[in-house]
This record gives sequence, C-alpha cells and structure tokens, in this order.
Amino acid sequence: PRADRRTLARRLHLVMLGVPPTPEEVAAFAADTRDDAYERLVDRVLVDPRYGERWGRHWLDVVRFAESDGFETNHLRPNAWRYRDYVIRAFNDDLPYDRFVREQLAGDALGADAATGFLVAGPKDIVKSPDEALTRKQRADELDDMVATTGAAFLGVTVGCARCHDHKFDPIPQRDYYALAAVFSGVEHGERALPPTAEEAAARAALDARIAALEQALERHALPPPEEGDDDAPRPAVRFTQNEEIFAPVATRRVRFTVFATSGAEPCIDELEVWAGERNVGLQSAGAVASASGTLPGYAIHQLAHVHDGRYGNRHSWISDEPGGGWVQLDLPKTERIDRVTWGRDRDGAIRDRLAVSYRIEAQDDAGEWSVLASSASRLPFAGGAKAHGSPVYRFEGPRAEQGRADLAALGALRDERVRTANARMAYAGRFVPPPTVHLHRRGDPMQPGDVVPPGALGLFGPLVMDEDTPEQARRQRLAAWLADPDHPLTARVMANRIWQHHFGVGLVATPSDFGRNGATPSHPELLDWLASELVASGWSVKALQRVILKSATWQQASAPRSAAAAIDRDARLLWRFPPRRLEAEAIRDSMLAVSGALDPAIGGPSFLLHEIGSEYVRHYQPKERFGPAEARRMVYAQKIRTEPDAVFASFDCPDGTLAVPRRGWSTTPLQSLNLWNSRFVLQQAELLFQRAAGDAEGDVAQQVRRMWLLALQREPHASELDDALGLVHASGLRALGRALLNSNEFLFVP
Repeated sequence: PRADRRTLARRLHLVMLGVPPTPEEVAAFAADTRDDAYERLVDRVLVDPRYGERWGRHWLDVVRFAESDGFETNHLRPNAWRYRDYVIRAFNDDLPYDRFVREQLAGDALGADAATGFLVAGPKDIVKSPDEALTRKQRADELDDMVATTGAAFLGVTVGCARCHDHKFDPIPQRDYYALAAVFSGVEHGERALPPTAEEAAARAALDARIAALEQALERHALPPPEEGDDDAPRPAVRFTQNEEIFAPVATRRVRFTVFATSGAEPCIDELEVWAGERNVGLQSAGAVASASGTLPGYAIHQLAHVHDGRYGNRHSWISDEPGGGWVQLDLPKTERIDRVTWGRDRDGAIRDRLAVSYRIEAQDDAGEWSVLASSASRLPFAGGAKAHGSPVYRFEGPRAEQGRADLAALGALRDERVRTANARMAYAGRFVPPPTVHLHRRGDPMQPGDVVPPGALGLFGPLVMDEDTPEQARRQRLAAWLADPDHPLTARVMANRIWQHHFGVGLVATPSDFGRNGATPSHPELLDWLASELVASGWSVKALQRVILKSATWQQASAPRSAAAAIDRDARLLWRFPPRRLEAEAIRDSMLAVSGALDPAIGGPSFLLHEIGSEYVRHYQPKERFGPAEARRMVYAQKIRTEPDAVFASFDCPDGTLAVPRRGWSTTPLQSLNLWNSRFVLQQAELLFQRAAGDAEGDVAQQVRRMWLLALQREPHASELDDALGLVHASGLRALGRALLNSNEFLFVP
C-alpha cells in the first residue's frame, strides 16, 4: 500500500534534502486535497537550495573529496572548498550530467575552472626525498589516484587494478591504464587563480585606472629624489635583494614576520636575520627555532629551515603555502636586545618574484604582548616588475606637499588592494604543465620504464586515439568527450544506478563503482537500462530522472514489513516495500540543528572548523568541545580533514576523504548510542529543542511535550507516549525528553 502523507513528506525531505520537514509543511501537505498535491511537493523539494547540499555530499564521497593533504603532515587546503561549492551549485542548477562530467575533467577550457578540483581532490604526500625512486613513486601514486577515481566515478570500472599487470578479471590491459595516465600526466596538485567574474574584472579595471591616475599625478608634481640622510623622506620601496629594518632596541625572544600581500603568488624569503648589534641571533646554528603558517609543499630547495640557515639565494629559501600571505617566526634561545632585521627574496638577485610588498614585523615581550617593530607602511609603494630596484622616490614641498603625501599613501593602499584582489579567487583545482612522456611501468615499478604510451582510454569501449604531441588540455577534453558520449555503454548506467541508490539505500547494482566481473550483478538489469536511456533522453537531467523515481508507486510504498516476503527477500532488494534505513552522519547532525532551530541556512563559502588545529609542520587536530553559531551550518560545509574524523558522527560510517566511498556502510555499534546520548553537541541541541518548544507553548507542560514531538517527529504523541513523556518530564525535566527524542529510532531513520 501507499505510505501515509506524513510518512511521504518526511521520507521525501530526509532523502532529498537531508533534513526533516517542519510540522507546518507536513500539515499543509496533509490538508492539500488537489489530485497533484504530491507532485507539487516533489517539485518544491527539487528546487529547494538544500537539495544541492544533500546530493552534492553524495558525489563528494564518490570522488574522495577532503580539505587536507593526508599522510603524516596533513596540511589544510584552504581553498579546496571552491570545488565543493561547484558540485553543490551543479546539482541545484540541474547541470546536465554529461556537462558535469566534461567540466570536472576540463573545466579550465569550459569556463568552470573550480570543477577541475575533481582531479586533485585526493590525498598528496608533500614530504619529498632526494631518493629518486621514492620521488617517482609519489608521482606515480598521484597519477594512479586520478586514473582510478576517473574510472570508478564515471565508468564504474576498477581501472587501477591494471597498474602493475593486465586486469585479472576485466578486459583492461595494462597499456590502457598508462594511456589514461598519459591523459593526466600534465596535471599537478596545487592552487591556481580562477578567472575574475565580470564584476571582479570591472573592479580591477577601476583599480588600475585609479593607480595610473595617481602615478601620473605624483610624477608631475614630485621633486628629485632626496639626498642621502634626509630623515623626512619615506623609506625606499622594498627590493628583491635585501631590505633593512632599523628600530629602537627591544628585548625579546620571539620575532614574527607577517606578509599581507606580495608581488605575486606565495611569499618567499631567502633569509630572515635578527640582529643584536653585530650579532645575528636568529641563526639556526645559534639555537633559534623557526615556525611558519605553512610551507609550500613539494620543493626540496624551499624549506622552513632555509629561512635562517645563514645561506643566501633562491636555492636556500622558504616559501609560504598561502597565496599572497603567511607568516614566519623565529624563537631565539634567550632574550636579546635586538635593533635590526634584514631580509630579502633573493640576495643573489637572480629571481624577481614572490616579494613581500605589504608586511609587518613584530616582537613579543615577556608578558606575551606583541609590538610592531617595522612595516611596509613607512616605505614607498612597490613599483613592481622590472622597476623594482629603481622604484620612484617621490618628494614634495610647498602647498603640494600635504596632498602629495596623501596621494602617495593612497597609491600604496591601492597597490596592496590590487595584489590582494589578484590572489582573492584561488582554488585548489590543480595546475597544468606540458605533459611529460609516459612509459608503461613493468610490474608497476616507475624505476622500470617500458614502452612509451600515448594518451588514450579503454579500448574495450571504443578507441580514443591521440598522439604524444597532443597538448595537455586537449588530452583531458578528448577524454571528457569520450566519457560523455550518449552511446557510451557505462556512463549513463553508472550515474542512473547512483541516483537509484540514494533513493532506496542500495543501487540496482549493489557495487556502484564496480560494474566489472567482480562487482554485483544488477537486481533489475532491464530497469537499469531503461533508467539510463531516460537520463540521456531527458538531456542528461538528474532531476528529471528523480521525478520519475519519486512519483513512482515503488517509491511511495509503505515500509511496513511482511513476514512472508521477508522470508524470501530479507533486504527488500526486489522492492516489495520501501526499505527503511538509518540516516547518514551528516543528515543526523543537520536534522538535530534543524529541529532545535539552530541551523544556519547560509550556502557556500569557506568551510567552518570542527577541530582545533595545531601550528606544527606535522599538523595535529583536536575535536572541538564547544559549539556556537559558527558551527551551526550544514555538515557538508565542515572542513573535511583526512584521517581526523568528527568526534561524534564519524561512528556513523562517515568517511574522511582518504578513499573514495561510493556506498557507505550501515554499521551498528555501542559507540553510536554512547555518542548520541552523551556528546555535548547532542545535549546542547536537546536544550535548544526544549527552549524552542517552551517558547512556542509557554507554561503548559503537556503542550510543550506535544510541540517537541511535532518539531522532532512531525506528529503528535499517542496517548500512551504522552503519558510516558509526562512521567519523564516530571522526573527529569523537558531537557531529558529532548535528549530522548533526538536519540529515538523514529528520528534517526528514513521511514
């Protein structure tokens, strides 16, 4: 039989949006007597912006998305969230799936640059070694991650099994694996600037015009450069080679250099020297210890230790891992009276990039207070480019002096703003370089190169012919077109199966990323074929296929068990009822926030943190114990840190992004119950649920109980439930009732 209306409304919201409906939404649907009331509800749900957050999370599992590197250092990727937002937006906009495939492989050629975050969403080992074998293996592992994820996500094929030999079960030769590796051989992990939006481009053009106007005004009215020793003149602009900061002596053991803007890309310092008279007290050999906001990974010559090793030049330098900013700090072995700091980008003068043009130097006293020793504010603006060593030095006298100095300050501020805007839209979406030649690796060993393999795809599904000279971007574009061909036998079937899986808990093929011989056979093969053909015929519209499923009698069935049917098909694979299932970790957390009234509906933007983060090179993460408004957004916006699961909800089979997870497990453990019953987060939400109900039904305990039931379960309590609840409230208070409701199976399960 068909499920009742409350059940349908609750099921629809939980499955499609990941949060329950409000009592008012359920009441409105129950009272809607129109023949198409249910169809109208489906349409409202599919245009709800929460839809993309829910279905975007499913896709992020498939592509092993996280916001840290993994491995032992596990550094954060502060701009990885742009790919997450791209995915959410794509589902909300119902981006045709074939376009979705193309953009993730070659979005830089299609006006969707953030989409290529798919290619580099996996882990990366940033600890390098002079050992060539290890370096080659690390790169081979990166390419394997791209090849294996592409094959599994779009084709449902375990291509990675052919890395060392021909696939043992499926007809995939080793050569095809390396043909795919050649497609991605020019893709490297890292950030790149996204093209500016039309509004941003207009703002930058306006900034450039204001800068040019001020430069012209200053040049017309400036006097010749000041004579040496003129104390009233601003200090010279920063130089690439060496800069000196002189100040009154200060007693300190800690000096920090903070960069706010650069001449482009991450700041680089070849040497930071702290002087006490004629002694360089900040040297590593003198016992000083360096720390930093981060170090650009992957470069042996750019290490934090180089910032105070006493050696000059680019080959002995430190580069921050933050585009346009970052900090480096020297902790001295004992308190010193320092009076000077010197620093440079490249004392050899060979490299002219990554110069700190907006910065501050501070010292910490014994009480822990920081004071500014020097900054770029007292310097002339950096002229940039080839003029760096000969930056104009402006002087003004007479009636023009005050205006000239104001213009000079304004010019510096505008240039700093221009640098910041240039670095404002960075995304962890990969970098693209000319692709090197790819060889087949005998036994998968990169130290045993075999034949040269040109870029290509899996010959089993039709040839994709490219030669070795095919440009990097064109390789990815052609692979994307091959995958998105409507006649491809796997692409549409794999996605149709994933869509079915998240409606019913398991796909028609129970192994959604393995359609090979080792995978499960489909429970309804003809249905899978039909769904795939419907997906293509609709213009690859995911929402159109979902409407078909949601409006079907199969989806709308009641979930009540029947012993005779269960004896034959315990798991309801033949769909004799709607199979109920527990909510995923994110939906449990989001639902608690929703019913307590604390959920922040803000969409997109930088992630919030559920961990406290240490500043060591090897990052350490501690789960937060206190939660405020900043942590009240949907869990899809929580910073996903590899190997550091959430303290409460990780026990509900929540993946950490280390591996692709096409289908989550459904474990049942004591830790799940203990976490939900005792965690501070759940206790806080129970308190907020009580307060919300108390505000809605002031003074009447029975009405407050009914309101809590409606908010949490979208129904009134039965008479026996009300009696039991009032007894609990009398003994332990309404907070205890809120805690019980948030722990109930009815709250935690899709009905």
